Amino acid sequence: MELQLIQQKIFEIRGYRVMMDFHLAELYEVENRALKQAVRRNMDRFPSDFMFQLTEKETNELLHIGVSQFVIPPNYNIGVSYPFAFTEQGVAMLSSILKSKKAIEINIGIMRAFVLLRELTTGYSEIKKQLDQFMLDTNLQIADIYDILNEMALKQKQADKPRNPIGYVIPKK
Repeated sequence: MELQLIQQKIFEIRGYRVMMDFHLAELYEVENRALKQAVRRNMDRFPSDFMFQLTEKETNELLHIGVSQFVIPPNYNIGVSYPFAFTEQGVAMLSSILKSKKAIEINIGIMRAFVLLRELTTGYSEIKKQLDQFMLDTNLQIADIYDILNEMALKQKQADKPRNPIGYVIPKK
């Protein structure tokens, strides 16, 4: 399974990176109804930091972000049951209740995608920290240059005052 395909199906909801039940069902090649049924039979394996059900507002937000045909299938009946969102740990737990060979293969790919996203995030935070330090250093240098230019301009203003001539004074005739 291509990592990019899986990464496109990872969203951030409630501060968690999650995959939606219908995307997982599609990847595992099972009906969404069957996946949800297996989860409901094993709810004790899915605490709130592993899996949570979206609220009506969250579901509607997914529909209105402009990519609803990619986020929620067009024939998804929201009125019956709101989607489940699975965190990385929840996806890993799915492999213990969906025991097919396909589920194991897909879970390996999904875990790799989550790890890659975590590594990218760590890399971005390191780059941001370096950029912030660079900006701080640069701003301090620019402030020093500005102070020096102000000092030079002040000296120039003082230099523009009429000065006493230097040298021999030529008598006026």
